[in-house]
Amino acid sequence: MLSAASILASKRFTPRHAAPYAALFSSAAQEILPLEGEKVLVANRGEIACRVFRTAKSMGMSTVSIHSDVDTMAQHVKHSDEAICVGPAASIKSYLVIENVIDAIKQTGAKYVHPGYGFLSENSVFCEAVQDMGVRFVGPPSRAIQAMGDKIESKQIAIDAGINTIPGFQGVIKDAEECVEISKEVGFDDDRIFVEKFIERPHHIEIQLLADGPVHDNVVCFPERECSIQRRNQKVIEEAPSVLLTEETRQAMASQAAQLARAVGYSSAGTVEFLCDEKQNFYFLEMNTRLQVEHPVTEMITNVDLVQHMLEVAAGHPLPADLVKACADNGGVVPFKGWAIESRIYAEDPFRGFLPSTGPLLSYEEPTTEGVDMEGVTVRCDSGVVEGSDISMFYDPMISKLVTYADTRIKAIDGMAAALNQYVIKGVGHNTPFCASVCRNQHFRDGDTPTSFIDTHYPEGFHGVELKEEETVALAVSVAAIARAKSEILETPPLPLSSSELFQTDSGEPVVVDNVIVTLGGHRGQSYAVALEDAGTRAQVRKLATGSMEYEGDVHTLDLGPMDYSPVSSLATTTVDGEQKVIQIFGEDAQGVLSVQMEGSVVDCVVRSPDQFALSTYMKEPPVIDTSLMLLSPMPGKLISYAVQVGDSVELGQELCVVEAMKMQNVQRSERRGVIKSINCEVGDSLKVDEVLIEFEEDE
Repeated sequence: MLSAASILASKRFTPRHAAPYAALFSSAAQEILPLEGEKVLVANRGEIACRVFRTAKSMGMSTVSIHSDVDTMAQHVKHSDEAICVGPAASIKSYLVIENVIDAIKQTGAKYVHPGYGFLSENSVFCEAVQDMGVRFVGPPSRAIQAMGDKIESKQIAIDAGINTIPGFQGVIKDAEECVEISKEVGFDDDRIFVEKFIERPHHIEIQLLADGPVHDNVVCFPERECSIQRRNQKVIEEAPSVLLTEETRQAMASQAAQLARAVGYSSAGTVEFLCDEKQNFYFLEMNTRLQVEHPVTEMITNVDLVQHMLEVAAGHPLPADLVKACADNGGVVPFKGWAIESRIYAEDPFRGFLPSTGPLLSYEEPTTEGVDMEGVTVRCDSGVVEGSDISMFYDPMISKLVTYADTRIKAIDGMAAALNQYVIKGVGHNTPFCASVCRNQHFRDGDTPTSFIDTHYPEGFHGVELKEEETVALAVSVAAIARAKSEILETPPLPLSSSELFQTDSGEPVVVDNVIVTLGGHRGQSYAVALEDAGTRAQVRKLATGSMEYEGDVHTLDLGPMDYSPVSSLATTTVDGEQKVIQIFGEDAQGVLSVQMEGSVVDCVVRSPDQFALSTYMKEPPVIDTSLMLLSPMPGKLISYAVQVGDSVELGQELCVVEAMKMQNVQRSERRGVIKSINCEVGDSLKVDEVLIEFEEDE
C-alpha cells in the first residue's frame, strides 16, 4: 500500500492512488482476439519498426507504418503493407502528436498498436487513448506506465513490494537545509549532499521480463543484461549474461523483478533496472515499461522472440505453459546458453567528441559471417537503413544494433570485433572504431566493466585505435599487396621493380620482388620498406627512420596466404602469417593517399617506390589553416539563434549561438576573449560541418 507521503509528493498522481495498488487493476478475463489476418500499427520509425514488422508478418499479420514528411522513402515504410503520414519532419509535429497517430489508427483500422521504444512508448495518455478506441495496446496497462514513470512513486511501490532500493529519502525535498539533514540520516555525516547512498563502481544490470497481467498472473524473468558501457548515460555496448553475477544473485534479482511486476499488475514486456556493486549488493533503479533497445541479446541467448509474446499477450493469450515451467524449474530464470554482445552503431563522429553526423549513406554493407574467419559466431544486425538512406538531423542518430553470439564471451567479443571490421558505412561519421576499441580493451575482455568504464579508459575522449607493432607490420604488408593487386587488375603501370637486399632465399640468393615504401599516417607518417616476393607467398618488412631511407629495427619475414581483393569492393582480405586480416577501403584521393581501416584503426596510407619516397623527403610541409579566429559549426544541423552581434566583446565561455542537431540543441561557447568581426550565417540556415559561423577581430 502506498504511503500518504509518497502520494502527496507525486503531483502526477491523484488521490485515488491511495487505495491498495492491486485494486486498480481488473482481474476480469480479457477477450482473446485473433492475430492472424489482423493489422498492427507500429507507432515508431527506423529499426524498431522494421523489427516488429518481421515478427508480425511471420505471424500472418498485416503491418501499418507511420511516417513524417522526410521519412516517406524510409525502410520502415517500405517494409510495411500500409503507410500513413503523421506530419512534418520534426518529431514534436509528427511522431509525438497523439491525435495524428490516433487518426492513422482509425484510417487503417488497425487492431493492435505497438509503440516500439522512445517517442510515445511510455506515454500513459497515448496508451489510454488507444485502449479507449477498443484497440489493443502492445504494452503494459496505462496505470503501470504512469506509476513506473514517476521516480518517487515507482520507488515507493518497489519498497512496498519488498524490493531492494538505494538507501535514501523517499519524497520531495523542500530546500537545501532539509537535504543536508536527510543526507546525515542516510549515513553521510559531512557537508556533502547526498539524496541516495553512493554506490562505488556500480554495474548497470537489468532483468527482462514478460508478464500476462493479473488475469493469468504469470511472470517469467530472463537472464540479466549488463549495460554498463555507457557514455553520458547513453548505453553503447550491452551483453547477456553479465560476468559479475553469481547464479544466486541472478535468481534473487529475477525474483525481485517478478515481485515488482506483480505489484503493478504488469503485462507485456518490461525491464527492471538495478545498480549492482561488486559485492553482489543490488538496488532497484527504475522499470522501463516497454521493449528495450538491447532486447536482441536476450533473444539470442534464450531463443525466445519477445515481440511475438508481446503480441500474443496483447491478444489476451497467457504466456506459453512450457516457457513458464522452464522458468520456474530453473530458479525463476528462463534457461539460456552462450553469450551475446550488442554494439549500438550511431551516426556520430567519435574523433570529434561524438558529435552527430547527418547525410546519405553513400555505401552501406552489413557484416556477415561469409568469407571471413568467424567460426562459431552468429551475427545479427537490426537496422532500418540501406545504401542511399538518409541519416536525418531530426531523429536519433542510431543506424543499427549489431549483435554477435557465441558459446563463450571471448568468442562473442572477437566475433564483434570481426563484424565491426567488415561493417561498411560511408557518407556519415560513425562509432564503429570506438566500439572496436572497447572490444580490444583488456579490462573489457576481463569483465571489468563498471559504469565508469568509458570515463576511466577514455578520459580525454577517443583518439583512434592504436595498433600493436605486429598489427602495424601486417597492415603495411596488406596495403602493399592491395596496391600490387589493384595495379595488376586495372593494368596500370606498376611501381618500379628492383632486386632487393632485404629479400633473400634460404640459400642466400636474392629474388625478384616488388620493393615499395608504405607510409602509414599520411605523407609524413611512419614508413616501412616492404618487399613482396613475386610469387606472392612471402614478404619482408623493415621500419624506416623518420624522413629517410635508413632502416631501424628488425626485419620481419612473413608468410602470405590467400587474398581477396576487387577494385569495386569496399572490403579486402589478406592472410599474414596464417591470420586473416579484413581491410576496409574508404578510397584514394588525388594525392595518392589511400584511406583504410583495420582492427578499428583508420589509417591514411601512401604506397611509393623507393625513388619516389626519397624525393618526397624534400617536399615542404603543407600549410596549416589558422582557424583560431573562427567559430566553426561542430556538426551538420540548423542554426537556431545567435547570442551576440557584430562589435560585441565576448569573454571565454560566453554563449555565442545555438546549433540544433538530432533533436538536441547545442550551445556553442567562445573559446577565447575577443571582439566579433562578422556573423556569417543566418538564423534558420542548414549548416555543414566546419562551416564558419563567426569570425573574431585579430588581437591588437
